[in-house]
Amino acid sequence: MIEARNLTKTFRDRKRGEIHAVDNVSFRVGSGQIYGLLGANGAGKTTTLRMLATLLRPSSGSAIVAGFDVVTGAAQVRAQVGFLAASTALYGRLTARETMAYFGRLNGLGDAEIEVRTRKIADELDMHDFLDRRCEKFSTGMKQRTSIARTLIHDPPVMIFDEPTVGLDIMAARTIVKFVRECRDRGKTVIYSTHIMSEVEKLCDVIGIIHDGRLLAEGTLPALRAQYGEQEMEEIFVKAVGGDRVAR
Repeated sequence: MIEARNLTKTFRDRKRGEIHAVDNVSFRVGSGQIYGLLGANGAGKTTTLRMLATLLRPSSGSAIVAGFDVVTGAAQVRAQVGFLAASTALYGRLTARETMAYFGRLNGLGDAEIEVRTRKIADELDMHDFLDRRCEKFSTGMKQRTSIARTLIHDPPVMIFDEPTVGLDIMAARTIVKFVRECRDRGKTVIYSTHIMSEVEKLCDVIGIIHDGRLLAEGTLPALRAQYGEQEMEEIFVKAVGGDRVAR
């Protein structure tokens, strides 16, 4: 469902010159699989995901998502993808229900289908208590669940989560982790970007460790444990990046 081939993104900075935010990254993700992209802040996770979601154009390399090229078939890719970005904002004056309806219509859904999908997603994300409240009054956890709901309203086969539990309390984070697992169980393809080691250990079928824009290691958790001779994901990460800098 997802294949990145030598994906590269280069930016130019007046002071620093050419910056390789993502440097020849290649990986594949199959249907019904959670691929964990693990890295510290600034490692290149978000830039990689934005290229896969067609929000950034690669400097070189290519990527195929749900059978479509992210450059030549960008519109088709967007129809197949739900992308939860860490920085996405909500319209404060809309309720959660209205937000879901708005994005449902943007994705070509009729009112009857939107109503069915809203009820189902609200059940899954435990949203009924605040479904008809304005987003401007929401807690961080409510906002994140609403953001996920609008991302899912058109039932895309590919889900991209960029740091979905950052800033959440433990109960809200557990709800989201459980929901991501259920997406996988329903056969969706999931990329899950995080710097939280415990989430990677709980969720991910395959883990890619990214550092300074390069994919340094990849494999299942048992395979990475065997390769690096460590049981804890944090220790594996430190060895993979070649130093004592750990994800925070």
